[in-house]
Amino acid sequence: MRAIVTVIGKDRVGIIARVCTLLSGQNVNILDISQTILQEYFTMTMLVDTSKCSVPFDTLAELLSKLGEDMELSIRIQHEEIFEAMHRI
Repeated sequence: MRAIVTVIGKDRVGIIARVCTLLSGQNVNILDISQTILQEYFTMTMLVDTSKCSVPFDTLAELLSKLGEDMELSIRIQHEEIFEAMHRI
């Protein structure tokens, strides 16, 4: 199953490393990644494969959310189908 991870917040060293480390630790494969800096704000969108994830999807979402709180970022994960439905024009 594929999902979309979004990360938004003030730019700082280590954001990509910490998010990728968390995902790797749960056996989540990163399929595609896009990141940019808008003035001082960091934004990243990742397409990930959660089919071999070692924890339930809800637990993964909680782990990402907690990491976001710790880093003062917004980190969310959504099933790919939900993300696409929300962003269709």
